[in-house]
Amino acid sequence: MASRLLIVEDDEKTVRALASCLTREGFAVSTARTGEEGFFLLNTESFDLVVLDWVLPGRDGVEILRTLRARGARMPVLLLTARDAVEDRVLGLESGADDYLVKPFAFPELLARIRSLLRRVTAEPLRRTLADLVVDLETRRAWRAGRALELTPREFDLLAYLARQPNQVVTREMLAKDVWRETNRATPLDNVIDVHVAHLRRKVDEGHPVKLIQTVRGVGFVLRAEGAAS
Repeated sequence: MASRLLIVEDDEKTVRALASCLTREGFAVSTARTGEEGFFLLNTESFDLVVLDWVLPGRDGVEILRTLRARGARMPVLLLTARDAVEDRVLGLESGADDYLVKPFAFPELLARIRSLLRRVTAEPLRRTLADLVVDLETRRAWRAGRALELTPREFDLLAYLARQPNQVVTREMLAKDVWRETNRATPLDNVIDVHVAHLRRKVDEGHPVKLIQTVRGVGFVLRAEGAAS
């Protein structure tokens, strides 16, 4: 399942760029343009990490940060600011920030810091293996029998979701909610999901005697190395 990030930043161009790049990296991204909007989202939704600008309309980032920590919130917070003085860095960290990035910054550095913070919290294995399948959650790459699989971002998200739950059946409803994150559609995503699973199965299983992606009729799908599809 993709990590959920909240970006609280008032500059529209920066928000759009960060949201686009982080989404391409496989994160589920929500955004807020004011301190009040960000604070509202933090109190009504669940996020794995927050990218928080210091200077915001309404509540500023440090005020939001202090309130979150006073309430016991433990999610990682990466604080963005143009303030470069040592005392500003100290203030940000002492207010509860887990990391600090000075503007302007390069996106690869932001991405590296986000991934580092998420690793500290989740301690999730960065590589998942099943039989001769390897799925690297950090680099978003996968291999079967040592051969790299050419996957689309959605196909990788789908494979990663299955790899996190090997030998467990996942339903189409679970995939719609956790991978596609489209629970409010007027029509079900079943056909879309089935098409993506078919494409993924072809890339993962074609040419291999052991088929890993299996369909459980009437229920969903399972990633397992033995047993026939139901």
